[in-house]
Amino acid sequence: MSAYEKVANHPRFHMLLQTNQLKGLMTIIRDKDTKRGDFVFYSDRIIRLLVEEGLNYLPVVEKTVTTPMDVPFRGVAFEGRICGVSIMRAGESMEQGLRDVCTSVRIGKVLIQRDERTAQPKLYYSKLPKDIADRWVLLLDPMLATGGSARKCIEVLQEAGVKEERILFINLICAPEGVLSMLEMFPKLQIISAELDEGMDVQKFLLPGLGDFGDRYFGTDE
Repeated sequence: MSAYEKVANHPRFHMLLQTNQLKGLMTIIRDKDTKRGDFVFYSDRIIRLLVEEGLNYLPVVEKTVTTPMDVPFRGVAFEGRICGVSIMRAGESMEQGLRDVCTSVRIGKVLIQRDERTAQPKLYYSKLPKDIADRWVLLLDPMLATGGSARKCIEVLQEAGVKEERILFINLICAPEGVLSMLEMFPKLQIISAELDEGMDVQKFLLPGLGDFGDRYFGTDE
């Protein structure tokens, strides 16, 4: 079984329903000729879909309310509190989509870059909610290639007291190798993605990919 097939069938990897609407949105943001305004607009639409899907994996409790017709309705309510954590810089592009869905949500930030001496991911900055250990965390990074930065970020969250099973990693596209590495290292982690790419090139760029998401979103590639 190929790495792609292993990921696609993994119980802790959740891909958005592959509808024509989603495929159309992904086609727009993958197109190298898409202008920045359209790239941002359609990326934001996908990010909101991902956040909504991520919320499906939060625990709920039964709740009964009374409708305006004075009739009881048995539904559910979310149990526990959430926060977002973005992996700077590209992950910051997903913060507004989270706020659009979850009003007044708290968002932390983590900056991880490659250490030129050791070639390993190194933590340079971390600012997290003080009560993050008591919350479910939506970890935000639009692209998952090798997973080096994401693995380091999860270690930072664990050091802050966050339980592994309370981390939902949300991204737009990912490489099978990176997903498998993450799921093997963190056996209780859940990953939610819009599409699974074929793999990576020799420079570890996603294929077919969409280029540098942060540069295209923030306009620093122009």
